[in-house]
Amino acid sequence: MKLNTHRHARSLILSASLGMLVLVLAACAPISAPTPASTSAPAAASNTIVDISWQWQSVTNRTDQTTTTVPNPEDYTIIFRADGTLSGTADCNAYGGTYTQENGFIITLGPTTMAYCGEASLDQQYLQLLSEVVAGGPDGAGGLALENAGGEKRMSFLNGGAAPIP
Repeated sequence: MKLNTHRHARSLILSASLGMLVLVLAACAPISAPTPASTSAPAAASNTIVDISWQWQSVTNRTDQTTTTVPNPEDYTIIFRADGTLSGTADCNAYGGTYTQENGFIITLGPTTMAYCGEASLDQQYLQLLSEVVAGGPDGAGGLALENAGGEKRMSFLNGGAAPIP
């Protein structure tokens, strides 16, 4: 009997603590003021990068001000899907993974073929850069930009058209 009373008391304390935590977190959430409908522009869709075959055009290293142009952008692609998955090509290799635009822009690479694409291939550099992405989105000129932490390296992508339906 004493054991059940102790468990019940612990359960009540845990429930009360969780309830207080939810209230504290809710109180800390920022509140945004509504904007008048007549002056607000339509919100940009968060999925404006979805279902497009993005082709890697270049990477700029902002530390040393160098830009590497990709000689064959159509061989280095990335396609973002509405369900949070991604796929693409890294020269002669194919890869998959996931992405999120919550708290930045994070790419998590998954299965990747690891064929040798030749000495001139940028496949390993491309995959490494993708795994370091922490920010990105439309660049305002019809392309896509992805950056690593601190913005030291910025990858630029061309819109290669609608992605094939999976």
